[in-house]
Parts: sequence; C-alpha cells; structure tokens
Amino acid sequence: MGAVVLDTTVLIDLLRGRSGAVARLASLRSRGDLPYVCAVSAEEIARGIRPREEAGAELLLGALRSAPLGPADGWIAGEWRRRYAARGRILTQADCLIAAAALTVGGRLATGNPKDFPMPELAVEHWPVGE
Repeated sequence: MGAVVLDTTVLIDLLRGRSGAVARLASLRSRGDLPYVCAVSAEEIARGIRPREEAGAELLLGALRSAPLGPADGWIAGEWRRRYAARGRILTQADCLIAAAALTVGGRLATGNPKDFPMPELAVEHWPVGE
C-alpha cells in the first residue's frame, strides 16, 4: 500500500469528472494505494471553486486522507525554494509545501504539472491535465 498526494490539478480534474483522472483514482484504490490531500491544495480549490462545484469539492476533499504539514515540512519547502532560486529557478511556495506533504506521508505526488516538482527525492506521477 502506498500513499499518493493529489495535487490541485488532479483534484480539479476529479471535480470536473474528467474520465482519465477518475479512472486513475479508481486504479489507485484498486491497488490499495491511499489518496491524500494537503491543506495547500484544499485552499487552492476553495479559492478557485465554481459555486456549483462546492458540494462536490467538500465531498471529494472529505473522502481523502489528510497529509499533515508542520514546521519541518515548511523548512524542507524553504530549502527547496532557496536551493532552486540559487540556480535561477523559482519554485512556488504552494508547490513546495505540497511536495513536502507528499514526503511526509512517505508517498508520491500525482500532478498534471510534473515540471513544477523537480525535487529528486520526490516521486512524481504524471496525471495529464484535462484527461
């Protein structure tokens, strides 16, 4: 059994009923993998939600395990941002915190934007956006 943190792009595709994302989630569960969400993705969903999607979003987020974020995760995220910025690559705070949450639960990250997560210690699973 493995943990998989679902990034905001994946959650949006699930909320919109996109068949590829729904099938990948079903496949995760059939393998016994556990889908997680972190507070950062929940905030991003709440900020951009369409009114008609609110009830579905609450159901979806409530059905997923919660990947906690604590001070150690914030530290890891800050180190990533500093390290990549020194190389000329800017990573967002949100993406780094989501990545840290995936590491915390010992899992991998499912995202539609794998290029946003270049951390070598993070296992990234590409779930193409819009599918």
